[in-house]
Amino acid sequence: MFDSWLSNSTLPALEQTAAFAQRRHQLLAGNLANLDTPDYQTRDLSLSDFQSQLKAVTDPSQSLATTYVPGKGQQLVTRQEAIDKVRDVSKQVLYHDGSDVSLEQQVTEISKNQSMHNTAIALMRSQFQTLQVAIRESASA
Repeated sequence: MFDSWLSNSTLPALEQTAAFAQRRHQLLAGNLANLDTPDYQTRDLSLSDFQSQLKAVTDPSQSLATTYVPGKGQQLVTRQEAIDKVRDVSKQVLYHDGSDVSLEQQVTEISKNQSMHNTAIALMRSQFQTLQVAIRESASA
């Protein structure tokens, strides 16, 4: 019962958001570290791909989710398969066209990414605090 409560909550999506933001932050920090390296190509994860996969997973009205499979188009998959696809998007590293990205753009992306990570962690913390209150109330009743 406890497992089904967790899997039906927003915790899996928040966990994937935090993990995606962490991985993306590592890449963006690497871009900053190599800003003056000749011929360095900036790297990034696709935020739009991640968000579209996450959106497909979090639709509560469906037991199946629609997801994009490269080369095969849109396909219906189970919720767990869709969560796995969200995790896969986090592992992709996309290489840009070789043009250098400015310091200001990298710092802006890091700032936005940090905000996304902080929001996911704050929401997870709030859900766990709500769970603790519910457990304490049921224990004292």
